[in-house]
Formats: sequence, structure tokens, C-alpha cells
Amino acid sequence: MIKVGKKFKKLVWSTLLSSVAVAAIAAGGAVSAQATQANAEQAAVSTQQPWMDTSLSPEKRTELLIDAMTLDQKIQQLAGMRGVIPELVECGSPGRHIPGISELGIPTFRITNGPVGLGGGDCSPQDKATALPVAIGLAASFDPSLAYAFGDLMGGEARTLGLHELEAPGMNLARLGENGRNFEYMGEDPYLAGVLASKEIKGIQDNDIIAMSKHYVLNDQEQNRMSVNVNIDENVLYELYLLPFEMSVKDGNVGSIMCSYNRVSGTYACENEYLLNTVLRDQWGFKGYVQSDFGATHSTAPALNAGLDLEMQSARFFTNANIKAALADGSLTLDTVDQALSRRYVQMFKYGIFDRPIVRGTIDAETNGSKARDIAEQTAVLLKNEGNLLPLDPSVDSIALIGKSTYVDAAVAGGGGSSRVSPLYTVSPLQGLQNTLEKIGSDAAITKVTVAADNSNLDEAIAAAKNADVVILMAGVVTSEGRDRPSLSLPDNQDDMISAVTEANKKTALVLKDGDPVLMPWVNKVPSILEAWNPGQEDGNVVANLLFGLANPSGKLPVTYPVSKADTPTSTEERYPGVNQGILDSTGKEIPQVYYSEGLEMGYRWYDAKNIKPLFAFGHGLSYTNFNISKLVVTPKTTDGTKKIQVSFFVENTGKAAGAEVPQVYLGLPKVANEPPKRLVGFEKVWLKPGEKKRVKITIDPAASNHPLSIWDSNADTWKTLDGEYKVYVGNSSDNITLTDSINVRTPAGHSK
Repeated sequence: MIKVGKKFKKLVWSTLLSSVAVAAIAAGGAVSAQATQANAEQAAVSTQQPWMDTSLSPEKRTELLIDAMTLDQKIQQLAGMRGVIPELVECGSPGRHIPGISELGIPTFRITNGPVGLGGGDCSPQDKATALPVAIGLAASFDPSLAYAFGDLMGGEARTLGLHELEAPGMNLARLGENGRNFEYMGEDPYLAGVLASKEIKGIQDNDIIAMSKHYVLNDQEQNRMSVNVNIDENVLYELYLLPFEMSVKDGNVGSIMCSYNRVSGTYACENEYLLNTVLRDQWGFKGYVQSDFGATHSTAPALNAGLDLEMQSARFFTNANIKAALADGSLTLDTVDQALSRRYVQMFKYGIFDRPIVRGTIDAETNGSKARDIAEQTAVLLKNEGNLLPLDPSVDSIALIGKSTYVDAAVAGGGGSSRVSPLYTVSPLQGLQNTLEKIGSDAAITKVTVAADNSNLDEAIAAAKNADVVILMAGVVTSEGRDRPSLSLPDNQDDMISAVTEANKKTALVLKDGDPVLMPWVNKVPSILEAWNPGQEDGNVVANLLFGLANPSGKLPVTYPVSKADTPTSTEERYPGVNQGILDSTGKEIPQVYYSEGLEMGYRWYDAKNIKPLFAFGHGLSYTNFNISKLVVTPKTTDGTKKIQVSFFVENTGKAAGAEVPQVYLGLPKVANEPPKRLVGFEKVWLKPGEKKRVKITIDPAASNHPLSIWDSNADTWKTLDGEYKVYVGNSSDNITLTDSINVRTPAGHSK
């Protein structure tokens, strides 16, 4: 029994009885004996559990709850575990929750993975959800409003299924094209990733579901992810890899952070005090809690003292015995334990998790499937369209649908690993094609050929291609958590298949379904290439609608596609996968060392700095119409480095179809900054009808969370704006800049921010 003062108990009791009486009188009736009794019982509960008073702030409720907990109860709440969920016994014994404590009113805290839909959740495999397009596809939309809708859909489904925390968004950068989890992340540019992640977070949390930014930080490769040590310069860390996380905290107000498996400068990320306390909390003001990736905790007191609040998947270090031993020897204090709990409980109270029953509802599959289709149609990138083969002519009589089984026989609903979604339904490429042909009133004949992995039946595909009016050729890569791709090439002899089929019929539209950049030795042979990513459960409908022009591609590449592996910044062993240098851990095992020695020259910054022409540049993406960007105006021309800069221009649809363009604003810093030639600082997706023209205004705010004018000064441990000329570049990709201007910054002496 929790002790409560008599004065407080009497006050709560009388207040509740008075409120019942007032309500009854207002309703025109007297207070019934049953109502009086029911509210008396509620008063008793409130007296015993004052933290359940919803009129109190989340912070006060948390304080009252923690004060009432025993040490054993506190320790039990520091880690997850497997076991039956009392509120949902039908779920069996999954392992993504922290068991509740019913006598304290603490519910089972239920977690699901993201970030491409609800995957690997707390009631798997029973729970099915909408398989959305992969996150790198969302990044290709360059559309913050779409990112909100993406998060809102996931958050709404999590709420429907009685979940509390969604492990999304992912925002590690695509430094490495072969990274097995690139499909879960948002490309190579930190500003793009930060803008979209922040909007996705708001969409999730507006459903009273806690969002989680992951994987903090530098988990940019899967090979040796559990042991690798990342060596990186401080300014590179801040300006690139920390930046989207900073934006998710400051702009997205994210409720939680997941720390990653890897080491950073010799210390595991989940016990790295500099990252978890100095940066995350002291510099950025993060108020939420930090949860470990599953199995990423490596100590008890050091991890808790460094700022880790919750161990997942189950207690290995945050056990009753370990915590009590650490308290006894003084390496851990009870205040630190309370602090870890407080950070999570405040978020739980903030989002009403203590105040709603845990109930598994039913997702509206049709409605959410339609939303997923709309989102996916805006993620596709038209890479090439010679001769305007696309959109396909609706009058075609025969179509050959060709590809490997993975891409042509079923929907590509996403990559593998913990983020894998069990979809509510799927639409195959053939079914989607049939659906679209029916919509446009076509009775075109479809011949489908599934090409064997070893191309043993390639002759059959070639014959089908020769006999068809047009060929729809599908290829791609499906990657997975836990391993990287062996190379940037397409697997299963797909390069040979593409070359042979295209040679057989020049009217071949290639649809790529992947989550990474791929090499294209056949690029000059294929007239049209549509990057559809892993489109999700609506794959068939999405791709067919795009091919026949029922949807106009509007995506832009969030990653650079290289001509060869040698052109990339990670083509040396020390940069990837890392090297062994005789550095051992406490068990005597060697710690692989990876060096980010390319510095700030990552992604398009690398290609700009080295003057290497990519196959397809960051920001590239065509349309079924044409656009013109004109009349750039930048004001003011001279600033002290604190005033907002306005960049305006006109975008006009000069073609014959409605569509969207994404003008991009880049900034080149003064030469003294010693930075790559330019960085993305603004963009806007603009929808226009044929002949329509709009003026676009983009604001560059020096005080924004992405620090657009600044560099990280490692000596002063702060962001610094330098004096000099800043170039303003506007175009529709990083290598197609059509408008330029400049501004001069003259800061007061010693100015920094």
C-alpha cells in the first residue's frame, strides 16, 4: 500500500464527490447511489495512485510514480523481456515490450519496429500492417508533407494495434552504396534526411505514439556492425552524420533515440557519454529517453551513467543483480536509475500511454492501402526516357513482362531483417498491370516470362521480347539488415538479362526495384529507366500507373549513382569495410577500424570536389512534362550572418502534362571554410498544370537547426559563421545548376552561433 497523507486523501475524495454532484445537477438529475459509489471507488484509486491524475503535468506524474516504486520495481522497468502480455494473451511471448506493473498502473510498454511500416512488432506474427515504400523512396519524394503522411499512417496503425513506441525514422546516411540497410534510411544528404525525418516524427507522434530516431550514430555499414570502431573528425561528425539527428530533436521534438551497435572513437555508442549526454542532452536539449538497439548494451553502470535509459531486447546488463551490485559499490547511484525511468515515463505520460487501455483493433486495409499507393507513386524517379517511350502508349496490343522471380512474380514489399513488414495484402506486377489496362480500356495481351537466376531460360524471354510491341523489364536488389551487398552490381545475372532483352526489343522500359544505387553497364542500351525502389504492398498498381501515365514520376534521387565502384568515396579498404590494426577489446578480440578519411566529401560533395561525373546525380529526376526555373532573386546581398536570406525564383511547367518539379537551393561557403563546393540548404516540391507558373520563395535561416551558413569549429566546440562570399546555386539536381548568385557575410568580430 502506498502511503498518502490524510489531508490529501480527504481533499481528493471531496473533490471527486463534488464534481459528480455538479455533473448530475447540470444534467438535470440527482446524484444516484451507484454514481456516488463508482466515483468513490475512483477516488480511492486516485488516492492510492495520485500519478494517474490527468490534470497533473507529465513531469509531476512521473515524480509521484517513481517516488512510489520499490527498488526491485524500478530495476524491472529498465529493460525489456520476453513473456506473455497480460493485456493481450493472444500474442504469445514476443520480445518487444517492458512488462507492466499492474499494482502501480504501469501498462505493458509495447514497441514495434519501423521504419517502412510496422514490422517485427510486439504481437508478431499475428499483427499485419501496411507495407509502405521503403524510406529511401520517401526521401526521393523531397516532400515534407508526404513524410508527415507517411508517419501519420504508421502512427495511426500503431495506435490501432495498441502499441506505444515506433522505432522510426531511420536516418543514418548512405555513405556506403552497399549498406544493407540503406533502404531503411533517407539517402546521403543530412539536411534532406533531417527535414523529412522531422515531419515523419510529427506524423507519428500526432497519433500519441512515441517516435524513435535511429541508429545514433554512424551505423552506416552492416559488416562488422557489432564490433567496428568508427574513426571520424569532429567537424565531419557534426556537419554530416549528427545533423539529421539534431534536426529530429530540435524540429521533430522526437520522444526517443536508439543508440547503435558500433563503437565511435573507441567507445560503444550505447555507453558513449559524449554522444549521449554532452551532445544529445547538453548541446541539443533532448528531453526524451535513449533505448539501446537490440543487444547493443555492453555494461551496467558505465552505460547508465553515460545516458542509456533502456536496455533492449531483454536484460543482460540491466539486471536486478547487476544494478544492485553497482549501487552497492558506488559506481551507480539511485538518482541515475530514477533519471533513466523519468525520461521514459515523462514521454509515456505525455502521449497518454498510462491513460488508455491496450486493445488490438483492426486496420482499415483498403483506406491505408490507397494511401500507400499514393505515397509510392510520388517516390519513383524517372532516370532516363529517351524517345519519350514513357508513358507507354495505351494503344499497344502486346506487352512482354520479363524479370527475375523476386521482381516480376510478387510485390517487393521491402528489405529483410527486423523492419520486414507482414503486409495486409499485396498486388503483384501482373495484377497491377491488368488493373491499369482495365482502367484505360486496353485489351493488350500480356506475356510474362520469369527468368531463372542462372538465365537458363533467357531465350524464352528474348523470344517474348521480340514478339511484343513493348517490353516491361523488371530488375533490382532486395537487401537486408545484418549484411551488406557484395558489390554495387545487380545480382543473379541481371546485367546480362537486361542487355539481351533490350537488344531484342528497343522499346524496353526498365523498372528498377531496389534500395540502393546500382551500377548500369547497359545504361546506353536501355531507352527508359524508372527507379521504383521497393514500392511496398501496392507494387503492381504503383508501377503500372506510372508506366502508363496515370501517375507522373516526380521523385528525385536522394543518393548519387556512380559509373563505377572506383568513383565512390568508399572504394578503399580503410574506408570500407575497415582494417585490422592489432587493437584488441577486453576479451582479446580484434576491433576492426574504419576511417571516414574522405571527410566532408561524401555523396554529391565527393563528386563535386573531385570533379567526377556520376551516372545519375543526387537530386536528378525527370518527368513526363518539362519545367523551366528562372529569374533568381536573392536578398539581402550583404548580411551580418544572422538575418534570414530570401531566395526566390519562378518555376513554370512548359510541357503538356501536369507534374511536379523540385527546385533545389545549394550554398557554397567561402573558400576559407575549406568545405566541399556546395551543400543543400533548401528545396520545395512544386505541382503545376501545363502552362502554369509559380513564384517559389525559399528561406535560408542562419539560426535553423541545419546551420546552413556555418561550420563546426572543433577548437571552440561550437558552430561558426565565417566572413566572405557565399554562392547561391539553384537547379533541379546537384549537377544541373541553372541559376547562380551570391551574398556577402560580414559578421561582428568573433561572431559564432
